[in-house]
Formats: sequence, C-alpha cells, structure tokens
Amino acid sequence: MELKIRKNGNVYIIDVNGEMDLYNSYKLKELVMKMIEKSVKCFVINLEQVDYIDSSGIGALIYICSTIKKMNLRLAIANVHGSVKKVIELTKLTGYFPITNSIEESLQMLAE
Repeated sequence: MELKIRKNGNVYIIDVNGEMDLYNSYKLKELVMKMIEKSVKCFVINLEQVDYIDSSGIGALIYICSTIKKMNLRLAIANVHGSVKKVIELTKLTGYFPITNSIEESLQMLAE
C-alpha cells in the first residue's frame, strides 16, 4: 500500500494505492494521527486505487473516523468501489462512514 498526500485549500487528500490489509492498514492510521498532531482539520481519504480491503483495513477506517469525529475534525471517504464497497455494505458501515462518489464531491461536502 502506498500513501500520497496532496492539498486542496485547507483540505488534505490522502491517496491510498494498493491493498488495505493486516500488513499495512496501520500505516494509514499512523499517517492520519501524525497529521492531526500537526493541526490538520480536514481530510479526504481517496480509495480510488484500492481494490482489496480486509477487516483490519475496515478497522483502521473506523478508528480514523471515530477519532476525527471525537475531535470535531472533518473527514470524507471518496471513490469507494468494487469489492471495497461490497465489504463496507456487508459490514453495514455505509451510514457510519462519510462516503462520497468523487474528490470534488468530498471537497464540496467539507466546504459546507
């Protein structure tokens, strides 16, 4: 899994590339925690290049989402598709995660 960060105004977009599984999902958690320490307040996690996620990947997203909610920060998860979307639907987390169809939609949601 590869993580790239880019910025759009005051929103930080994390592009996730590869599989989110037991061996690497902790990297995303660590990255987000470091960004929170540096006072980042708005996040978009872009899952466009993620084709596989397992329970530890879902766990990492739940952890990130709950931490961000507790701290009154803002998060959107963009471009969920294929098997990743199926896993999120099966775990009944579609209502829990702030999911959007695109980066643009995420940016609009976070700007409100």
